[in-house]
Order: sequence, then C-alpha cells, then structure tokens
Amino acid sequence: MKFCDFKYERPNYEESKKKINDIVENINSSSTYEEQRENIDKLNEIRNNIETMSTISSIRHSINTEDEFYEKERAYWDEYSPLYEEVNSFFYKSVVESKFKLEIEKDFGQQFVKIAEYSLKSFSKDIIKELQEENKLCSEYTKLLASAKINFEGEERNLSGLGKFMLSKDRDMRIKASKAYYGFFEENKEKFDDIFDKLVKLRATIAKKLNFDNFVELGYIRMMRTDYNAQMVENFRKQVLKYIVPVASDLYQRQAKRLGIEKLKYVDENFEFLSGNATPKGDPDYIIENGKKMYSELSKETKEFFEFMLENELMDLVTKKGKAAGGYCTYIPNYQAPFIFSNFNQTADDIDVLTHEAGHAFQLYMSTWIDMPEINFPTYESCEIHSMSMEFITWPWMDLFFKEDTKKYKFTHLSSAIKFIPYGIVVDEFQHHIYENPNMSKEKRKQLWRDLEKQYLPHKDYEGCEFLENGGWWFKQGHIFKNPFYYIDYTLAQICSLQFWKKMIENKEQGWNDYLDICKVGGTKSFLDIVTIGNLKSPFEDGCVESVIGTIKEWLEQVEDSKL
Repeated sequence: MKFCDFKYERPNYEESKKKINDIVENINSSSTYEEQRENIDKLNEIRNNIETMSTISSIRHSINTEDEFYEKERAYWDEYSPLYEEVNSFFYKSVVESKFKLEIEKDFGQQFVKIAEYSLKSFSKDIIKELQEENKLCSEYTKLLASAKINFEGEERNLSGLGKFMLSKDRDMRIKASKAYYGFFEENKEKFDDIFDKLVKLRATIAKKLNFDNFVELGYIRMMRTDYNAQMVENFRKQVLKYIVPVASDLYQRQAKRLGIEKLKYVDENFEFLSGNATPKGDPDYIIENGKKMYSELSKETKEFFEFMLENELMDLVTKKGKAAGGYCTYIPNYQAPFIFSNFNQTADDIDVLTHEAGHAFQLYMSTWIDMPEINFPTYESCEIHSMSMEFITWPWMDLFFKEDTKKYKFTHLSSAIKFIPYGIVVDEFQHHIYENPNMSKEKRKQLWRDLEKQYLPHKDYEGCEFLENGGWWFKQGHIFKNPFYYIDYTLAQICSLQFWKKMIENKEQGWNDYLDICKVGGTKSFLDIVTIGNLKSPFEDGCVESVIGTIKEWLEQVEDSKL
C-alpha cells in the first residue's frame, strides 16, 4: 500500500485509555505467563495503532507545515502525547513488577525491561503539563525554522534552498548566501533565545519534580542509555581531543592550501575544492534510479528493501515550499513501513541522505519481526551505527552518482567524518554545561559555545559574521532544542562506522555479515551489546579512537587532494 493511502484517524484518548487500562489489569491478574503474553500482544495492537497515527500525522505535517488539517493534528499530539505516555507508564509498571519478568526478558530482551524501568524513572503524572509545554516549544522551534522566506537570486527560498549557493565555486556567492542564511537567525535571535531559555528552565523543573539534582541525569535516562554514563562519555571526549582534533585541524590546513588561501573563513569551511565540491551528476530521478541499482547489487536483502520503499512511495526527498527543514527516518508500525524524509538540494548531501537515512530504514526493514514499539529502533547511538556505516558500505557504487568526482567525494566524505566528531563533542559538552547551570544568561550560553569551539574547533574563523563570532551557530542545531543530549550518539556511532569502513576494505563478506547481524536485532539489545554483536571495539575503551585514526590518516595522506 502506498503512503498516500495510509489511513489517518485521530484516536479517541478516553476510549484508548479505557481499553489500555482494562488490558493492563488483565496483565496484572494473569495467572500464567501464556495468559500474560496474550494480553501484552493485545495491548501492543492498540499501542501500535496510536503510534501509527501519531507518526503519519507527524510525517504529513513535516511534508507541508502549511497544511491546516495536519497543523491542528500536530497540536493535538503535542497536547496528548504526554497523556498517552502516562497510560504507557501503567504498562511499564506491570512489566517491572511482573512475577513473570524473566519470561518477559526472554521474549522481548533485557533491554526492553530496562527501557520500561527508565521510562518509569523519567515520567510522572505531575509533569504532564510541563511535557505538553515542552512539545509546544519544540513545535514552535520547528515552525520558526520552516518560516524562513528568503528572497535570494530572484526567488523566495527556505533555509535548505540556500544550501547549494553556500557551496558555490564563486566565493562572493558563498559570502552572499551565508549572509542571507545567518541573517535569518540574526533577525530572529530573540525568538530562538527565548524558546531555548524556556526549554532549559522547563527541563530543569521536570528534573526537580522527578527528584533529580539536574536535567543531566534525567537526560541520559530519557535517552535510554542503559549501559554507559556521563563519566564514560567524558573519557571519550578526552580521546577525541587528543587523537582526532589534531587530524581534523590538519585537514582544515590542507583545505586552505587547496583553496589557495592563508586561513579558512566560515564561508569556506564546507567548500572543499576550487574546482567545486563533488556533486551528483543528475536530478532526483537519476539519483533514485541509481540508488535502486546500488541496493540491488549490494545484497538480496537491500534489493528487496529498496524496491519495497519505492513501490510504496515511502520517501519524500525533494525540498519544496512549506516543507520542514532537515531529514529523518521513522517507522509506521501498522504497515511495518519505514519512511524517509529529506530536502534534496543538489549537493553531495542528497547522496548521503540516500545512504544514511536508508541505513536507518534498512535496519527497521530487517527487524519488522519486533512488535514491541519501544524496541523497533535501538537507542540513538546504536541507530546511527546503521546509518553512518551504510554511507561507507555503499562506497563501491559512488561512481554511479559522482562519475569523475568520485575520488573527490570519497576524500571529502571520509575527511568530513573526522571533522564532524569534534563538532559533535562541542554540542554534547555544551549541553552538559547548560543543564548543570540552567540559569546561565543567554549571552553566557553563546560565550560558552564559542569557548568550546575554540577548544575543539580551533580552525573556526567567523570574520565578517558578528552573529557567529558571538556564539550563535547552535541556533540551527535542532537537536539542542528538541532532543537534549542526542548528539554524542553520532560521534560514538561515527567511530563504529569508521570501524565498518575498515572492515569492508579488509574483509567485505565478514563486514557485511556483521552489519546484517546488528540490523536484525533491532532495538532488543543495548549499545554495548550491539557493539559486541558487530565485532566492534567500544568507543569508551582507551585505545579505541587511536586504533582507527591511524588507518584513516594513512588513507587520507595517500590522496593527492591538491590535484582533485
């Protein structure tokens, strides 16, 4: 069935609540595990339907934020999601207190039981009002970003629409486009500041009501980090500062040399070559057609997966008026269907979406056997292993998209992976400081951001842009607003994906089998369990970062990038 035919019907909260409560009572009074399991399955039918409706509404709203019907539905879900969360908490309580807990663990995995425990720790009916307000503020941020209507080069464009101009070969065009892009944030800085300030203080209130010292510990629990903590993350940050920041800094120096400039400015950062960055050699239809060829040749599993996505129109890829910014992959349980959303902008990012978001979608496709909604996806840092690794696993097919620019793309892709990690560390450490000090002033927050940039991203030069020099870059980083503490996940996964890059060079068959294995388990395992299943080294172990950076440095140094 095509996505356009997926039926949306707003669930009646009171009816759903009654049905769920009745089944939860039956779960609690079950005299055998068989009876309890039967009731859990009945409950999941209702919960999966609610999840399906919420997801369809969210997708259709992000495809067109100006659609009045789905805008109203989004408002409904912003208000009622915390209420459904409360109802779910009754089920989690039943799981945690069940006399058949060992049997539940056997059927659904220890990770699911841990998630139930963490869900109880992070929720109380006393915070419903605050959760509703948090949802509304996050929607306000999304709408503010989507509201950008920038007249540029004779056309009204959204933020995504400026992307190709910010990567232009013409430096004056890059400056002009960057000024227009960051000008939107400058003009709306008070709105962004106010939304974030309200979110930080609201989350601090939620943490206090749940008896946490601050939001940091609660943030980790909300992220379902069941097998690592802030201290382990801090150790990883130290490894990055020691081993990756110097390599990234060297890459920026090589970039400046290639471009024939003494020092990179902010407008040059994403512009890699005087001859222009690698770009796809065709329109969206061309990209999709070659994507189909790529996934049909990669494996029988990926062939079947990509045909399913195309036949059922489960991708909305091209940027258009009113469309929300960014890209994502989500899952629609009733149809066992992943969905990919993006904003193609005629840059190499279009291919990265096709591989990255497809990595998420492929994992979901390989684990449709899971009908417990909490574990369709694994936790975020594990999810990102699937997506980031797929970017590297598909390297042998990049010539289909980039032709003569293939070597240029690969050099940029691998060097960008290294450059990204210190940025991800800045996002993470910034949030630790913010939520440890929720009353920090708006100006001090921006100063903190700029100070962290100077530590982990010493190449940054914002000459000509006062807004960025004053520490405003993070306004555009949606995770900081909408998904607190969701970012170190990308850096942990990046280290794992770089291990897959190495595996696919050394033993392609073994590398692919390891990748398939981590996709098949879905969310039934914790992050460190998935690392073990994939035969990977934990990023928290001393020596992990050092073990992979040498091979990468060697590969990058062999490329005569000045000739690309």
